[in-house]
Amino acid sequence: MCALLAGIKPGDEIIMPSFTFVSTANAFCLRGGTPVFVDIRSDTMNLNEKLLESAVTPKTKAIVAVHYAGVACDMVFLQSLCKKSKLLLIEDAAQALGSEYAGKKLGTFGDLATLSFHETKNVISGEGGALLINNDTFCKRAEIIREKGTDRTSFQRGEREKYTWQDLGSSYLPGELIAAFLYAQLNSIQKINRSKLEIWHGYYDGLKSLEKNGKIRLPIISDLCSHNGHIFYILVENEKTRTELIKYLNKKGIHSVFHYIPLHSSPAGIKYCRKIGNLSVTEDISSRLLRLPSWVGLSNNRVIKSIHEFYSK
Repeated sequence: MCALLAGIKPGDEIIMPSFTFVSTANAFCLRGGTPVFVDIRSDTMNLNEKLLESAVTPKTKAIVAVHYAGVACDMVFLQSLCKKSKLLLIEDAAQALGSEYAGKKLGTFGDLATLSFHETKNVISGEGGALLINNDTFCKRAEIIREKGTDRTSFQRGEREKYTWQDLGSSYLPGELIAAFLYAQLNSIQKINRSKLEIWHGYYDGLKSLEKNGKIRLPIISDLCSHNGHIFYILVENEKTRTELIKYLNKKGIHSVFHYIPLHSSPAGIKYCRKIGNLSVTEDISSRLLRLPSWVGLSNNRVIKSIHEFYSK
């Protein structure tokens, strides 16, 4: 829906990180746009704002800020750059429901923003998501796009005698059962995020001695950011160590995963996108990052103990 509302056409460029899930790029490729990958910061895993201005060309239409692990990009800088360059600012806040930057909720900075309710997120409905609109010029068309390109929503409000096909669109509405399940989750969002943050801080406190000894690196959170505890990850020394740690944890019955294979190195990324520079930070982080288990009600003491045992051996 963002790509449709942004009017993306073949040849248009959209700046984004390569360190993200495929949906971020796929939406724009489907409209003929070209995602342009820029490297990330080594501290937050988010877009390196210092590289953005030089990536803007006359073809650039938007910048997509991906808030990795629910931790904010530098939104003040991005807003300023997009205003200066007359670009749309789109937030991929899939992981960031409830997170803040400088006291303001993520998803409220961009012209458009997206949330995910996939089963891996804090608040879930199995699949699905939401579009947040902070620029009123998009509201009317968004209603049409989500209703298969028709003005059915206006008809239901009594503004039309009948409804008809007005624009491009698809069926972007959740079914009632999914919506009901999601509604209950949203009512519990504060409880869910508190639980996730308790797990996050449990990991941080339990593993900081390993960071002090140079074995791992823990997440870095700016004072301006208030996050939702969605993901807890560690950075290990190299890919070999990560593989060995995953195998060790698996033997202990602990499932850990890594995140992501950079999009610029994927077959579709090579075919449909382009990159700025060698994206060395993206490739380095991708080879060393390990996500640890995190879900509401988890007791992570056994995970922490097992990681200490791995490094003691």
